[in-house]
Amino acid sequence: MTINTSLLSLIGNTPMLKINAFDTGVCELFVKLESHNPGGSIKDRVGLAIIEAAEKSGELQPGGTIIEATAGNTGIGLALVAAIKGYKIILVIPDKMSREKILHLEGLGAEIVLTRSDVPEGHPEYYQDLARKILAETPGSFLANQFSNPANPMIHRTTTGPEIWAQMGGELDAVVAGVGSGGTITGMAEFFREKDPSIQMVVADPEGSIVADAVLKGSFSYEGGSWLVEGVGEDFIPDNLNVALLHDAEVVSDKEAFQTLQVLIKEEGILGGSSTGTLVAGAVKWCQKQTSPKRVVTFICDTGNKYLSKAFNKSWLLDNQLIDTTSAGDLTDLVNCRADNGDMISVTRTDTLMTAYKRMRSSDISQIPVIDDGELVGVLDEEDLLFNVSKSKEAFHRMVEEFMVTDLDILPADASEEALMEILAQGKVAIIYKDNRFIGFVTKVDLINHYRTKISQD
Repeated sequence: MTINTSLLSLIGNTPMLKINAFDTGVCELFVKLESHNPGGSIKDRVGLAIIEAAEKSGELQPGGTIIEATAGNTGIGLALVAAIKGYKIILVIPDKMSREKILHLEGLGAEIVLTRSDVPEGHPEYYQDLARKILAETPGSFLANQFSNPANPMIHRTTTGPEIWAQMGGELDAVVAGVGSGGTITGMAEFFREKDPSIQMVVADPEGSIVADAVLKGSFSYEGGSWLVEGVGEDFIPDNLNVALLHDAEVVSDKEAFQTLQVLIKEEGILGGSSTGTLVAGAVKWCQKQTSPKRVVTFICDTGNKYLSKAFNKSWLLDNQLIDTTSAGDLTDLVNCRADNGDMISVTRTDTLMTAYKRMRSSDISQIPVIDDGELVGVLDEEDLLFNVSKSKEAFHRMVEEFMVTDLDILPADASEEALMEILAQGKVAIIYKDNRFIGFVTKVDLINHYRTKISQD
């Protein structure tokens, strides 16, 4: 067995897997597990290629600063290589980025500049425009510029494409990929055009992005679309995307993408990131349209470990209407975590304040129900905690029942929104009961999200 002397030598040569959890019609579907790269995504290849090309050209000097606008994974790839090679790195990131990615980047030593994800090119807070501004203000800096840097498609032309060709033994009919910077699909398309021009290059594009229209219609219009998946989809055509090399496209909604992730983890054991959901869903839709057998490859672009607080968080999925639910037509529709379904974090009256504090902090909640034998007996909130432990640190080791509130503001599920507002306006949480059962809490944030959902549906 070979012992590697640098983590960078482990980038690439990722495994291929045939998957069976989806109805792909007459086609066979294979996934290349790019999540096996050291940084957890296909973008490790790009990060290494861009930095090594800049070193070779002299654009990046020892002690220099790398700057990039990124939705995350290219940032992680660049930050990983920068950490090992000793460069400083500044990353401009749109605010829809998952918290896990930001923590990963900070752990690698990257400086993070968070900006808006809802503004178009030309706006001062648009992530690429802001990155160029920082470049102009930072001596000795280099803009990685994944959207235009030729090292991006080059690395896929010279590594990703040849690896797929070898793993499939040359028996390949289509490759389905997403478009973020355009480098992955363009580089592979250039390689496969030389090997076998009949191989179809298919884009899986989020609903709201303009890339699918550019491929299918040869033109596009952008009307301010937005999507929740990270890393794929664009509101412009990147310089690195050669649309002329692409043959087909499938549009995938956020809901389809996130539901596909649930199937992957539950039936294939694959923990994929949000863009993976788009690619696999797009590949399945394309396969189902085929009338003759085809061997199709797509990607597990990155690991779902970077999206646990979103793609694998039931509350977040519910908040964003990505899970099918049945409306009850009452206040239970506003309850984010249902106690009667076992979704709520709780304590018992004999647990300590320390136990309550740890559960509240780990779940990022400001109040916790006290439940004994299935019945709600009290509520403990962060103000109760703060007031009591500030008076005596020993309070952490005393039982919850000494500090919990038992005079509860209970609302029946059929109460009006006006009654709910009256409780919330007092700075309290509303406690919802239905058929004499404790259902859960409704907070101000829950009501705000309810109004946001109604607006998006209108």
